[in-house]
Amino acid sequence: MFRIAGTRLLQLVPTLVGMSLLIFALVRLLPGDVTTSLFSGDSGSSEESRAAVRTALGLDDPFLLQYWHFVTGIFTGDLGSSFLSGQPVTQILGRAVPITLELTVLATVFAVVVGIPLGVVSAVRRDTVTDMVVRIGGLIGLSVPNFWIAILALLLTSTLLQWVPQVTWIPIWDDPLGNLGQMAIPAFAVSLYLLAAVMRMTRASVLEVLQEDYVRTARAKGAPPLRVITRHAVRNAMIPVVTVIGTQVGNLMGGATIIEVIFGLPGVGNTLVQSTYNRDYPVVEVTAIFLAAVFIALNFVVDLLYGYLDPRIEQ
Repeated sequence: MFRIAGTRLLQLVPTLVGMSLLIFALVRLLPGDVTTSLFSGDSGSSEESRAAVRTALGLDDPFLLQYWHFVTGIFTGDLGSSFLSGQPVTQILGRAVPITLELTVLATVFAVVVGIPLGVVSAVRRDTVTDMVVRIGGLIGLSVPNFWIAILALLLTSTLLQWVPQVTWIPIWDDPLGNLGQMAIPAFAVSLYLLAAVMRMTRASVLEVLQEDYVRTARAKGAPPLRVITRHAVRNAMIPVVTVIGTQVGNLMGGATIIEVIFGLPGVGNTLVQSTYNRDYPVVEVTAIFLAAVFIALNFVVDLLYGYLDPRIEQ
């Protein structure tokens, strides 16, 4: 297992290198640069002043030299500083990552806790009213944009309950209840797509496993129906479900951007949007590579989980 894990980790190196080069190049292809934001309120600024700022920030260096400085900074722990605020990128991400991480964890927990049982019930009660309701609900969850759900939920709570979440971020270690109240609607909106995907995949996998010979044998031996479902069917049906969860959790961290903007959450997605708008290259590059690395790491974990769920799978 350790040898296999080491091999997989080595395979991730060229992927990360390629992703970093692609992100670095795409950011440089954006029209304009940070001087547009720096001199936005100064109508009398000259082109010489802008050129001096570009030179000071190293934007006039050759592309490969800029990339080399960026990569060496990653390996030495120096991720650079924001062009606008001058704050180290590590501090900016240090404030943003916990917010997005909490939003992703809450959404994932809700999606898994609700989606898997619904999928199992739908499979066990195939072609019943319960199955039909669950399937329609899953289709709606896959079809409706999460930002529309967020706006609708925000309007309903504000008009019917006369309550809206706090705009200022409340850290969970300062006020746990206030933090959960602030994160409830965003987490619910983010989780709907994953919940629907998990439910539908669980249903399809359980239906397939229920037709296997070992399930029929367990039933023929008189095993209780609940034991057949939980011990024999559900565990063996979890491999594709784990794949969906692993890939979608990575998407949640990047896909929660609109939700963070709507609710004013200063998370990774919101930070990425604002820094892209301002052409704050160091923040954009590090944030985008961070999200890519999280996605790749989650896929690596999913690959390792395959062996635990089904030892027959060659790692």
